[in-house]
Amino acid sequence: MGSRSTRPQSGRYGGPDSAQQSPGSAGRPRRSSGSEAAGSSYSDRSRRPPRQAVPSGSPMAVVGHSCHIHHRRDSGRTLQRNDSRWSMETEDRFTMSHLMNQERDSSPSTPVQRALRALTIPLERLHIMKGHMMQAMRRGLGRHTHSRATLKMLPTYICATPDGTEKGDFLVVELCQSQVRTLLVTLFGDGNPSPQMMYKTFDMPEDIMQGEGQALFDFIAQCLSQFLADTNTPLEHLPLGFVFPFSCRQTQLNKAELISWSKGFSCKDVVGRDVVQLLQSAINKQELSHVEVVALMNDTVGTMMTCSTEGRPCEVALVADKGSNCCFMAEAHLVETAEETSGRMCINTEWGRFGDDGILSDILTPYDECVDEESFSPGEKRFEKMVGSLYLGEITRHVLIALAAEKALFTGSSIAVLKEKGVLTTHQVLEIINIEEGMAVTKTTLEALGLQPNEQDCSRVQQICRAVVSRAATLYATGLAAVLSYMCETRDMDQLLVNVGVDGELYQGHTRFKEILQSVTRLLAPECVPTLLPSTDGSGRGAAMVTAVAVRLEAQRREVAKVLAPLRLKHDDLVEVQALMRQEMELGLGQETHANASVRMLPTYVCHTPDGTEQGEFLALDLGGTNFRVLVVQVTEEGIRMASEIYVIPTAIMQGTGEALFDHIIDCIVDFQLKQNLMTHTLPLGFTFSFPCQQVGLDKALLLTWTKGFSASGCVGQDVVQLLREAAERKHHSGLKVVALVNDTVGTMMSCGYEDPKCEIGLIVGTGTNACYMEEMRNVGTVEGDEGRMCINMEWGAFGDNGCLDHIFTSFDRVVDEQTINPGKQRFEKLISGMYLGEIVRHILLAMSDKELLFHGNPSPKLFTKDIFKTKFLSTIELDGLALRQIRQILQDLDLNASYEDSVLMREVCHTVSVRAAQLCAAGLAAVVEKMRENRGLDRLSVTVGVDGTLYKLHPHFSRCLQRTLRDLAPNCTVKFMPSEDGSGKGAALVAAVACRATGPGQ
Repeated sequence: MGSRSTRPQSGRYGGPDSAQQSPGSAGRPRRSSGSEAAGSSYSDRSRRPPRQAVPSGSPMAVVGHSCHIHHRRDSGRTLQRNDSRWSMETEDRFTMSHLMNQERDSSPSTPVQRALRALTIPLERLHIMKGHMMQAMRRGLGRHTHSRATLKMLPTYICATPDGTEKGDFLVVELCQSQVRTLLVTLFGDGNPSPQMMYKTFDMPEDIMQGEGQALFDFIAQCLSQFLADTNTPLEHLPLGFVFPFSCRQTQLNKAELISWSKGFSCKDVVGRDVVQLLQSAINKQELSHVEVVALMNDTVGTMMTCSTEGRPCEVALVADKGSNCCFMAEAHLVETAEETSGRMCINTEWGRFGDDGILSDILTPYDECVDEESFSPGEKRFEKMVGSLYLGEITRHVLIALAAEKALFTGSSIAVLKEKGVLTTHQVLEIINIEEGMAVTKTTLEALGLQPNEQDCSRVQQICRAVVSRAATLYATGLAAVLSYMCETRDMDQLLVNVGVDGELYQGHTRFKEILQSVTRLLAPECVPTLLPSTDGSGRGAAMVTAVAVRLEAQRREVAKVLAPLRLKHDDLVEVQALMRQEMELGLGQETHANASVRMLPTYVCHTPDGTEQGEFLALDLGGTNFRVLVVQVTEEGIRMASEIYVIPTAIMQGTGEALFDHIIDCIVDFQLKQNLMTHTLPLGFTFSFPCQQVGLDKALLLTWTKGFSASGCVGQDVVQLLREAAERKHHSGLKVVALVNDTVGTMMSCGYEDPKCEIGLIVGTGTNACYMEEMRNVGTVEGDEGRMCINMEWGAFGDNGCLDHIFTSFDRVVDEQTINPGKQRFEKLISGMYLGEIVRHILLAMSDKELLFHGNPSPKLFTKDIFKTKFLSTIELDGLALRQIRQILQDLDLNASYEDSVLMREVCHTVSVRAAQLCAAGLAAVVEKMRENRGLDRLSVTVGVDGTLYKLHPHFSRCLQRTLRDLAPNCTVKFMPSEDGSGKGAALVAAVACRATGPGQ
């Protein structure tokens, strides 16, 4: 990026014949030596050549690339943008106009013009600066980049703004520049933005500010004790908010370690310590046990919280005072330096340090360099030193010194007084630029310093003061634009409408500050529409609001915890579920106990998993709903190739006779074979039949009952494989050889078993849930034979139907169970599977709304509709990085008028329900793998689980929670999870392939 043509390049203060600066020193003044440094004439200093002069009569050439707003006393018209250039309706609305319309000097580039150019920043440079600030914000929020970032982006752990229901008495202690302010704020919970307040201010001895840290906090506590005594406050619990306007590293709302002192403070033994604990200890020494420090914040946060009572929540605050800072509500998942991941969190940007890495070097003027050198912290807080009211008077002073040295001001007057630090204050600068009385104040102010200004001097001093303050306002706007654009971008919004609380000496003391702030922000962030709200006692009342919100949220959290507590299972609960599952498995395998077991443990007659030697061509039939598939599967040394087609079963056939149903299936198989040129082949067929069956052989299974809308007559109690064979005979289709019938769980295991020989478990977690595994034949009491292994279809969805899980069933689970078509059945499945989780969430939301924890106690009528809250909503709502706006949109589709706090709580409810489901699934699986390990006499089992189902595959956290819990419950087992691809189709073919392995496929 090239240097700007409107800024003088001087070693210290520029002149028309300044020397060229050496490479690599851009933006830094060349140091003078000897008597020059001691205060010799500025015009004698080494100089650089002047920048290109502004073409005569061409104000647009400068204004068209400049965005520094400036006003004259006769201002009343507006500057409008025309395409990519600016048209001038008034000469004085933006800086640089005064270069052409103020004092007409004979030369095209006078010292005053050069000084004003130095204080003017081109629009394109402001855009670049905005981009740099956004990058610095991202680095400050990043876990791995935070330590190197200039913007520290400190988490405040303030995660909500006021909603108007806060009520009660709240104490505030504010540590000011040289005072301690105490307040008692009473909120009435009726949304009243003007609470009742009592306050008292105590002057702080200067030695306290530089003394021992303990003395400082003891003094604050003594002030608080005196205030409470004076106000006769009852000895009841009083939450306290502590306004501590220094950089802190917060880890909780009430825990913050001081990073560094500023503003004249340097108390010993405080840096690196928790200032909340230091204050609480001092309060306890004053025997104020009823006072509890609940929250710590700085004045910027207080400003934001105060303005949050003005209608739409305020989510940004800007303080333009002695120091400079901004805070905003960031998406919590982007704040990698904090553990909080839900909702939003207020971030204290600490943007005063922006530029400490040299990124602002090309816009720093020699005047800024002098102010920096004379400060307590040279090289630090470069941005703040350009905009903070603590420094604007000093910047102006150095400009005046430079102009006087070049004989452009105070000719014939001694300017020795201007070389004294602090003689010109920002307050005086603001009075000078006052539109009504500025000239008179200018003359009075300068004469009070012992100067003898003429009218031209006063006019030029006014120009300089306006330029210094306008530059500050422009830079504030650039920072604000960066924050707003970042918020809009991270919330994935086309337009951001937001309230911005503003406070501080510059905002209150400069009549044009707000207009400059709005105009430049609009230029730099056109996608954002900020509403600037003046803060009323931001640091005091705002601190009370922070404290009140914290107290409200803590009370809400306690109530929410009570509602969700029954769903939050402890480790011991899961160990018990694991033991109960193991017990039911043993009962299901036993010949005498099988009939009474809730886990049926059905033999599948699949006795081997694929070993890689399977080869051949197989048909597969996958029937489990209104659509079914016919597949041809080729198993070769190179892998598996498949072709398939989906067929529809009309409702009339689903609900007609069994003969019609199976005849239709045969017709579809024939159609498929014709299309694939397979009619001359007799291929082994694997049949996936996803309805409850009692399997009595690999190719023989008795239908127990129809589900999923089927009711074909003459099928229940019959062998479905035989029904298919009889239909083939009726259709004269002799080339059909059914060799195996399996359910989808077994198909999943076999499909993954082809890829991984260690896969000996199948798991389905989707609309329903089930598991199967390879059990030792000696343990299967319901089948003759002791040799080898057999896959057992657990049918674990019915686990708990005998009442053994009643103790973990919540009131929400019982209501959901009662409203199903099979109350009291498949109870484990109703805690886990996708068919039911949305309903559980819906009933929790109704209960919370009834307690006024959600939706202000007014749920929409839609929420009372069964199955209206789909389980897919859980997967969407729990997505990492999903903006709260998107969650609100989901809720608004259900006619739920949800606040952002409602959205956060909604995410917590969904997370709680899905975590419990994953944990229970893991407990069941832990029983399986531990049984397999013990069966085989192993110290450690290594096994793979083939897994399928939408809940496992699509939910953002289910699989990780399942695996993490399984590792905890079965520490002696190493379990790998392999997602199945087309398990029900390919798996059925592989079962057929394994069955034919001994004699060869097709034999």
